[in-house]
Formats: sequence, C-alpha cells, structure tokens
Amino acid sequence: MNKVSFICLVLGFASLTSACKSGINHQTKSTTSVSGLLNTRYKMLLDYPVDSMSMPRSMNLKTQEIRKVPSRDWTSAFFAGNLWQLYRLTGDSKYKEQAQKWTPFSKKESVNSNSHDVGFKVFCSFGEALKVENNKEYEAVIVKGAETLCTRFNPKVGSIRSWDFNKEIWDYPVIIDNMMNLELLFEASKISGNPKYRDVAIKHANTTLKNQFREDNSCYHVIDYNPTTAEVRKKTTLQGFNDDSVWARGQAWAVYGFTMSYRYTKDPAYLKQAEGTAKFFMMNKNLPEDGIPYWDLKDPSIPNSPRDVSAAMVMASGLYELYTYTKDKSYIAFADKLMASVQSEKYIINTSIKAPFLFDHSTGNWPKHDEIDEPIIYADYYFLEALLRQSDKGAK
Repeated sequence: MNKVSFICLVLGFASLTSACKSGINHQTKSTTSVSGLLNTRYKMLLDYPVDSMSMPRSMNLKTQEIRKVPSRDWTSAFFAGNLWQLYRLTGDSKYKEQAQKWTPFSKKESVNSNSHDVGFKVFCSFGEALKVENNKEYEAVIVKGAETLCTRFNPKVGSIRSWDFNKEIWDYPVIIDNMMNLELLFEASKISGNPKYRDVAIKHANTTLKNQFREDNSCYHVIDYNPTTAEVRKKTTLQGFNDDSVWARGQAWAVYGFTMSYRYTKDPAYLKQAEGTAKFFMMNKNLPEDGIPYWDLKDPSIPNSPRDVSAAMVMASGLYELYTYTKDKSYIAFADKLMASVQSEKYIINTSIKAPFLFDHSTGNWPKHDEIDEPIIYADYYFLEALLRQSDKGAK
C-alpha cells in the first residue's frame, strides 16, 4: 500500500472513530465527508496569496480576520512547512511549487540573532524542504542559522537565552519551548561535520533536564538564571495560569523536545524524561475525554476553559516518535486518540471559511488574552507531521 492510500485509510478510520465521541458541537459526519472536509481545507492553502510580509499565523473566526506576520515572527515558517508536508502526504506537485515560493522568505532569519526561535523560523521551512529536495543552499541556511543561534548560548549557564524583553523581571530566561530549537543544531552538525552545534544542544538539554521539571515530571515554563553564577533565580511562567500550573503546550514541547534529543544522542536520561512527562500528561485527571487538553491543566475554570489543539498535535507527533524507541503501545494508542479526535467536525474548520488553516480551538497566550480558542498555524503543522509519522509508524 503506498503512502497516499494509507493516509486516506487513516483519515477514514480516524473520522469514524471520532464520530463516536462526544464533543464541542455534538455533531458527526460520515467517514467520506470528514475526509473530504480535510481535503478541501488542504486545497485552500494553495489559494493563499504569496506575500513575504503575510505569513498566516492565526485567525479570528468571528471577524474572519487572518493575523499575518513577517519572517521575524516565531511562527513564520510553519506555513511553508505545511506545504512541504502536504506534498509528501499527497504527492501533488502544486503543494511543492507553493512551498518553493514561501520557503525563501525565512532565509534572512538565519542571521537574526535577536531571537532564540531561529530553529522554528528556519528549520520548519528549510528543514522540511530538505526532506523533499537535496539542496545545498537549504543546508547552508540551516548551518548559518545554527551558528546564529549559538551566539545566544552562555557557557556558564549552559543554556541558550530565550527572551530579551522584560529585563526588569528576569535576568536570563530559558523557556521549555527552546527545546524545539535544538533540532536545528543537531542537524547542522550532521550537515557540516562541526560538533560545535551538537555540543551546544546537548548542554542546553542537560541544563533544562536538571532545572525545568517538577517531581511529578510536569515542567515549568520559564527558568530564570543568574548569568554570572548560573544559579536559578526563579521558576515561573509567562503563558501558564500561574507559576505552579501546568501549561499544556509546555508539557508537549518537553515530550517532543526530549524525544527528539534522544534521537540524536541516545542519552537514556532524555528518554526517561520524555516518558515521565508523557505519562504525566496522558494520565492527568483534568484531561478531557477526547484527549484534547485545556490550555492549562490546572486552570481553575475547568471544564469551562479553552482547549488547545496545538498542544494535542505537538504531543501526538512526539508520542509517535517516542513509541519507536520504547515500543510502548500506550503512546501509539494515545496519539491515535488525539488524531481521531481532531479529525472530526468538532475541530476541523467548516469549508465555508476560506482561509489557510485546518483546525479550530487552539489557544496561543491566555494570560495576554491573545489567540484564544481559534485556528493557529502550528496546530496544523504538527498535525501534518503527526499524520506522516502515523503512516510511517512513528518514524521522524
């Protein structure tokens, strides 16, 4: 069975499964209609006008206004990545052609040292491109991006600095999200043969492993360090409900990030942490029946809190890869559940909405009242990645 046929089978099975679950709208669709709904949404990505200053980030469905960003935004590369992944899923060259138009817009971010998110902005576009095309220019951009990211590394702290803002609040903040930028470094060492980037990635992962987790294997969002002594100043949050809460997407970043780091290093400590946080998430008492988490699993407003499809999709993608190293079928089962849940009328945006997004009900930054319960581009990206991994039994 070829990959395209397998994907169609997966879509059909997932749609059938999700039709049996309760959800936001309490509506169901047939296997055929849900699969068709997703395919229609896929094609809408091809209709989105090419514009270097208008990468789609999110959308307000009430006003139907699309939030558009330039390359400096941390989410800018996901749209190009979505197009590359859709080409791999469907074999339709139209997605590849569009991806080739969007990808170069991220190139200048490979020299932008003002952001720790070089990995997101470069690897989610150029890295996806390399999976399709063996292109030396793509490789050069990735290595340049890694070199730039390393300028934010403090050897004393042993971490890459995250934000440069709010200097009155913290001295050297490191966020759990930063684990996701390490893939750029690992790949740059493979491409270039220079161990420097891999060494920085390992040091950052080790520091995160030491300081970012609680005894129950949940993780803090932000650890603030003294850049001179490397001592932890405080353990806090910016996007969670409070410092001791459980920001759902942060837990997903942790599982994905340490699983990915294990891929490159085979350090058993990384695998142990990925499993610990995965099980914490999967067995959390505040997780809804369909598995799509509330934005923070300690929000006192549960069950009346917004969901976060993006957290679910990051987790699903990470779990498929985690299964390949552990052969623990509970990870596959839970990831399949998440994928079945989102592939339903409850979460897929209705085809009457003309926009380059697939799913509703993600939450960006609840404390700032920003992007609450709406389509966000990275939910789609990690869904497509998870779909590819699901078809390949978890392979990266």
